Amino acid sequence: MKFGREFKDQMVPEWIEAYMDYGELKHLLKGIDCTKKGDIENQESEIGKSQQKNWTKLSNRKLCVPADLGEAEKSIFEKLDNELERVNSFYKDKVEEAKGEAAELAKQMDALIALREKVKEKDTKDLPADKATTAASSKITSPSRALSEEKDNLDFTKEVDKFGENPIKPASSSSNNKDPSLDQHGRTPSDVLECVKIQNTSGTPKSSVERLLLGTTEKECSFSQDELKEVEEKLRKAFVEFYQKLCHLNQYSFMNLSAFSKILEKYEKITSRKVMRPYMKVVDNSYIGSSDEVSSLLKKVEATFVKHFSNSEQGDGIKLLRPKRKREKHSLRFRSGFFCGFSIALIIAVGLIIQTRKLLDKEEATLYLDSIFPLYSFYGYIILHMLFCAANIYLWRCYRINYAFILGFKPGTELDHREVFLLVSGLAVFVLTTCLVQLHIRMDSRIQDHETYVELVPLGLLIGLVLICLCPFNIIYRSSRFFLIRSLFRSICAPFYKVNMIDFFLSDQLASQTQAIRSFVYYICYYGWGKASTGRKMCHVSDVYIVFYYISAAIPYWIRFFQCMRRLVEEKKMQHGFNSFTYFSMLLSVVLQSTFRLRKKTTWKVWALASSFVAALANISWDIKMDWGLLQHKSRNFLLRDKLLLPHKTAYYIAMILEVLLRFVWLQVVLSFDMCPLRGKVITSTFASLEILRRGIWNFFRLENEHLNNVGEYRAFKSLPLPFVTYDEKVGKNE
Repeated sequence: MKFGREFKDQMVPEWIEAYMDYGELKHLLKGIDCTKKGDIENQESEIGKSQQKNWTKLSNRKLCVPADLGEAEKSIFEKLDNELERVNSFYKDKVEEAKGEAAELAKQMDALIALREKVKEKDTKDLPADKATTAASSKITSPSRALSEEKDNLDFTKEVDKFGENPIKPASSSSNNKDPSLDQHGRTPSDVLECVKIQNTSGTPKSSVERLLLGTTEKECSFSQDELKEVEEKLRKAFVEFYQKLCHLNQYSFMNLSAFSKILEKYEKITSRKVMRPYMKVVDNSYIGSSDEVSSLLKKVEATFVKHFSNSEQGDGIKLLRPKRKREKHSLRFRSGFFCGFSIALIIAVGLIIQTRKLLDKEEATLYLDSIFPLYSFYGYIILHMLFCAANIYLWRCYRINYAFILGFKPGTELDHREVFLLVSGLAVFVLTTCLVQLHIRMDSRIQDHETYVELVPLGLLIGLVLICLCPFNIIYRSSRFFLIRSLFRSICAPFYKVNMIDFFLSDQLASQTQAIRSFVYYICYYGWGKASTGRKMCHVSDVYIVFYYISAAIPYWIRFFQCMRRLVEEKKMQHGFNSFTYFSMLLSVVLQSTFRLRKKTTWKVWALASSFVAALANISWDIKMDWGLLQHKSRNFLLRDKLLLPHKTAYYIAMILEVLLRFVWLQVVLSFDMCPLRGKVITSTFASLEILRRGIWNFFRLENEHLNNVGEYRAFKSLPLPFVTYDEKVGKNE
């Protein structure tokens, strides 16, 4: 692999603009006038002898270059100077930021170790007298001495001489007169815990209610085992995230140094000037080339994590810190292709059975097809949505949009487009096979004795899929399944959970699946009132079904409204208030549309049209302006934004036009246009599919805008809440 390709692949997506501009330097190299190359080669020996004498300062900078350069070559070294200065500045800022985080983690570990000792003391007191005596006699050191010994691994300002080892001696060992009951800072565990409080950041319904009633997120330590486990889990995640940041900084330094070396090597090859060694000395003496602070921090984090979070098992601790990288399996493509081809064959088979048996010409068969259509359209909407998700992931990966970080996937567990397509094609095979079997048996008069069992086939398919989703075994992408279930549960329980990116992103997907939700309601009705024919009739005459049919469409907008209100209360940003209005307007329009379809009166039609028009305008303006970040009047790209990832601006204009058109398409439900030859469920399915298409377009540009916002702030890592609030922090807040 060429270095340019490798350099691009190894970049942290959010830090792309902070890397050395390797492509521009290569372009400048091509502009060098090589007609004098032969003369330079003849003078190579003379240049080598007087090389040190001919070096001079360029552009009043400290970096030195040969004095006899042409303008094209001077521009290269000016660019090199600027890039080295820029890379150094960014790297130094990030290292200082990492050192500050390391100091904060050290304070957190002080409190954790003190909490561990207090919990041990409490548990010992709660034991019976004989067991307490045995436990006390088994202790070699006092709790405070243990605190001092454990903390030796936590001082990130000290040195670790060897990977995975910590030769630091307890501070008390340096002086024989020091009280052994005190730690290296002269404090007992009680002294440490007096300066901290537990930060309640769990985001559970219980914590939300407590914050609402008490008005604070802090609480005193209770010294319970559950509290200790919660604190340890939060700190463990914080250490893993911090370690990943240090690894990325280490990789950033290595790749940029390699880029300087490669560019100078190419320059030497073109011009035959021996400049690489003296210039690389300057690079190596710079901050990014000479600083070893990141490597030192990496070793200290490893040593601390191994001792305190992995039972001193070095191998296990390092595995937890370094998540596994996903490896592409060749069998994945084979299975995807097999299922895709099988699905196409099944679609043809279903079409042939309908055509050859002329089911559309028989009234009884047509009524039966209408009754089972929602049962299978439920899967059709999901399959279509997943196909667009696979396309979204493919485009995000092509344009290096870090969707895994934005949506909060654990590194190495996110699905790529091939895996999503495998799931889609596999689901399609099962659904189409079920449909084909049911049609064949139901329409064959010779085997209609099994009709009762055949009607249960779609229900069996649904139950099977639910069981697969809930399967606790590590098969069929368990981490992704559980991640989706947790996010769905958090969305349904809004506003009792803190709203993350994945929560409202998933809720927006549900908002485009209202017809699938209604099909699920039809499932309940179909199998809740007996036989198929009876179920078909009762589903359309039952008041209960009709009420739930219309209410179900409002559920996603209700969820998003509460999520926006939760964010408005927490973040105090009025933009969330306007966003809540957009979803409330959609909620109101759905209610008025449903009322109009039930009452069929002109007054309700006017109200439905007015509310739908307002909701469409509000959502269009929010989607394009806020979610996509477009329509910026001062942008250098007309009505777009300054930074664009797609190479063709036309794509953005087309996307905005489609957003407007597809937002107004569903007004046909109210206006009831004559769309012959489309009738009944075909119209509903067509508009539902168009809404899924609109959501697929929205998904790409929404994450593109989020990614660019992260790039603008060089935000490549999650900001995890730490469990403890120290006394100094609280004083700062009060002041």
